[in-house]
Amino acid sequence: MKKSFLFFVSILLFVTACTPSYDSEEEIVQDTDEEDPETAIIPKYNFSDDEYKIILEYEPGQSKGVLDEQIYKPGKARGVIVNQVFNRYDIDEMEEGLRRHSKSVFDPEHFYFQEGQFLTEEVVYRWLNRKYTEADWEEYYKDHDKNPPLTKEQFMSGLNPTFTGDESDPDAYKKSPRYLSHILEQNYLQKTEENTVGRKGISIALAMKSVYQYQTEVGGPTYYHEISEKEMLKKGKEYAQIILERIRKMEEAQDLPIMFTIYREESQSSLVPGNFVAKTVVDGSDMTIGEWTSIEEDYVLFPSDEADKKYPGDANMMKDFTESVREFFPDYVGVIGKGFYVDGELQELIVEVPIEFKGKGEVIGFTQYAYGLIMEIFSNKYDLEINVQSTNKQEAILYRDAGKEEPEVYIYH
Repeated sequence: MKKSFLFFVSILLFVTACTPSYDSEEEIVQDTDEEDPETAIIPKYNFSDDEYKIILEYEPGQSKGVLDEQIYKPGKARGVIVNQVFNRYDIDEMEEGLRRHSKSVFDPEHFYFQEGQFLTEEVVYRWLNRKYTEADWEEYYKDHDKNPPLTKEQFMSGLNPTFTGDESDPDAYKKSPRYLSHILEQNYLQKTEENTVGRKGISIALAMKSVYQYQTEVGGPTYYHEISEKEMLKKGKEYAQIILERIRKMEEAQDLPIMFTIYREESQSSLVPGNFVAKTVVDGSDMTIGEWTSIEEDYVLFPSDEADKKYPGDANMMKDFTESVREFFPDYVGVIGKGFYVDGELQELIVEVPIEFKGKGEVIGFTQYAYGLIMEIFSNKYDLEINVQSTNKQEAILYRDAGKEEPEVYIYH
């Protein structure tokens, strides 16, 4: 919960990491398919039992006087997501949400987290392409003097539909939209009795478009084609089966359980992320995906017509809070809330309160006022975070975990 609070924790961890510590980590060997085994670091401490410990790489100093380093090992497709998913909220939710759903399969008490090491940047980009035709392959083959850098299987591995219409016709794109935006991989590792750690599970999220945005010419008008959830789910399940078969061809992944999820993106301009809509788990060595489980999650913006229609009680609660803020600061900018729902129940509410302050006294006074509003207006059945902001910076944060009676407060200096 509470991304802002976790940010503070991250800062604390960064500061403490700058101080040499020889007793807080465990050095082990990571079992990989590479010739030279890697030395991995398991952190001794974790800021939450509900979160995964993250495996680090150990790199000894190369010369006298050079300190040994503990290095975060990025995913092999690092950076692809920011080039394929254009809503920052979707990027964050995909990464955090996939870890959240992975906990039901790979318990943080017994598994460690590592970013994906099977799907490389090159592979992911190839799979996100449109599927090429035989004619495309023949042309590619000839263009490289019959010695192309890619095999035919690699060249034709794109998952998005082949485009066969007139490229100048906007309606032609609607018949073969790009459904798949990104393939996100996460790995889950376990320690063995031989003091080694190895990958024991994979989680995959398929980012699927809800709106296909395209142009028929550079600099021309932009067109939008809405993709229904039913159509998106059908394609996502097809792609997951194909990806499963391809991953099973990778030697180290043949016997690993794999969790697949389907994530439905929001539009590029949305102020809230999309949501996961389905998941399934494939046992080790299985080549076929069985039943999928529906995921009932929803992110809602307050105020909005959607909030009024789907969650009128919570919408009225936010209106009461907004009116109370207006009574304190008549010229405030506006209050924006983002609610996260699971099975129709509010799980987390994050509220942004932008106000022009004329002094620290006003900040303290309003924070005290907001504290009282939390106690009077908001239920303690969900996680709550209120961010008080001015034009230049965040002024204060108030947060309360579900089940707690009183909020915690931090005023910035």
